[in-house]
Amino acid sequence: MLLVFDAGNTNVVAAIHDGKAWRGTWRIATEPQRTSDEYAVWLLALLTLGGLRREEVSAAVIGTVVPAALYHLRRLCRDWFEVEPLVVRSNLNWGFAIKVDNPDEVGADRLLNALAAHARYRGPLVVIDFGTATTFDVVDQDGAYRGGVIAPGINLSIEALHRAAARLPRIGMGRPQAVIGTNTVAAMQSGVYWGYIGMVEGLVARIRAEFDAPLKVIATGGLAPLLAEGTTVIEHIDSDITLEGLRLLAQRNPPPTLHRDRTRPSESD
Repeated sequence: MLLVFDAGNTNVVAAIHDGKAWRGTWRIATEPQRTSDEYAVWLLALLTLGGLRREEVSAAVIGTVVPAALYHLRRLCRDWFEVEPLVVRSNLNWGFAIKVDNPDEVGADRLLNALAAHARYRGPLVVIDFGTATTFDVVDQDGAYRGGVIAPGINLSIEALHRAAARLPRIGMGRPQAVIGTNTVAAMQSGVYWGYIGMVEGLVARIRAEFDAPLKVIATGGLAPLLAEGTTVIEHIDSDITLEGLRLLAQRNPPPTLHRDRTRPSESD
């Protein structure tokens, strides 16, 4: 079975694929200093509850935009699952060209989304990921990654609004019934929700005009279903597209040779 990790700025998502289907998906808050042993306590307990055994894991892949988390996730794979993880980098075999100025600068999640989106929907298309940042990534008809847009994420904007304005409260995210708010909370919710809808519609229109193609629009991230309620621009919601990208990338690249860390004893020592 394949063990995958999608380590973002907010959450680390772990999942198991048995070659036919996803057997389990779990998430934990991202803490860059969380140790491999702490990850093991969390993940091994969840595997047991799901009727899975760590000995069944034969390969692993890690995609992360948090460099500090990589060391501990790699140690987790080596020490507890005895596999060397494939680490997502731009120089792997993606099966498509990365047509940007500096491929190494592109976040792992953005390339993974592009890979899975083209495999599922075929390009040309744009993937909108509503995460800590809201990203728009463009894929052409051949599957090549052509760049995109990075904007502040919704929750980041809500927090910044609360912190910067002394009299504005911290609000939850929801779809307001009216654009014109009749109290402070309703006005803030309207500004955030309909403001982001306007941003999505405006940027997609500009991307389509600049790219000069009828791009499909795929959305992912926890807030994708909520935002899709407010616009017809989003055509598909795909919640596991990043995980699917990790699986596809692992299929395309040979598994690395296990590197044993001799600072820790193995069972045979």
